Amino acid sequence: MTKVQLVRAISKETGIDQPTVLATVESLMNVIKQSLIDKENVYLRGFGTFDLKHRAQKTARNISQNTTMIIEAHDIPHFKPCREFLDAVAANKGEE
Repeated sequence: MTKVQLVRAISKETGIDQPTVLATVESLMNVIKQSLIDKENVYLRGFGTFDLKHRAQKTARNISQNTTMIIEAHDIPHFKPCREFLDAVAANKGEE
């Protein structure tokens, strides 16, 4: 599902016009991004948690040039769905 499809589905379900829904969805994504940039987790009860995972510094190899490189420690965004979300997806597993 794309963002446009998401906006259409929300608009149809709620009866709110699409430009308003689009602005709300954009705002939600911006707030989540900014919170993670500020190293603040986002907890959405009944949906899941957006947080950061720390990756330690490591040594990697560039096979094509046969060289070693250092990948610095960094944080990456991570989403962990809540138990109800996981159970709902698992219950729908065989229905494709």
